[in-house]
Amino acid sequence: MLSSEVIARTLAAPLVPVFYHADAAYAQSIVRGCYAGGVRVFEFTNRGANAFEVFQELARLVADDCPDLVLGIGTIYTAAEAERFIAAGAAFVVQPVTTAEVAAACQRHDVAWVPATQLGAQLVKIFPGNLVGPDYIKALRGPMPTTKLMVTGGVEPTEASLAEWFGAGVNVVGVGSQLFKGAGDAATITARVAPLLAFLGAGRK
Repeated sequence: MLSSEVIARTLAAPLVPVFYHADAAYAQSIVRGCYAGGVRVFEFTNRGANAFEVFQELARLVADDCPDLVLGIGTIYTAAEAERFIAAGAAFVVQPVTTAEVAAACQRHDVAWVPATQLGAQLVKIFPGNLVGPDYIKALRGPMPTTKLMVTGGVEPTEASLAEWFGAGVNVVGVGSQLFKGAGDAATITARVAPLLAFLGAGRK
């Protein structure tokens, strides 16, 4: 999938779960639940010793059972990490920092790159959102009216939080631990994400 298509699909389905778990079966159930609820872009994070192995399992699941899901990898620091996950099927790479070597790796493969600063990126990550707040986004929109922004950290899985962030001018939100807290099965996740996506869809009409 071309990077331009990944960005377009992310902007069209702008609620992106950001998730890591060491147990592949549990991670698969979370992805299934999100997909059933309407999620079409999912970021798995490279935060544990076996993150790559779990990601491989998720990539197989997506290929077999979730054909419309865009699966990417987050928390990437080096080109070697980027290359490894891209080879395993990552459609986009998210960085908590910005490194030219990761940018180059993504560009070589035409994989969407979401770093912490612009540097030619099609989508820029703002993190942690809870420290800068929606007012910071509003302030950015003056000098950066057309830059596509994705905020993570501090986005709550509620209509009020989504309304605040999108009202401030973000294009995409990443929702992390609060979305998955206490969720023991896929059905619980589906029930959480479906109304949020419906809310966003209604607001964009």
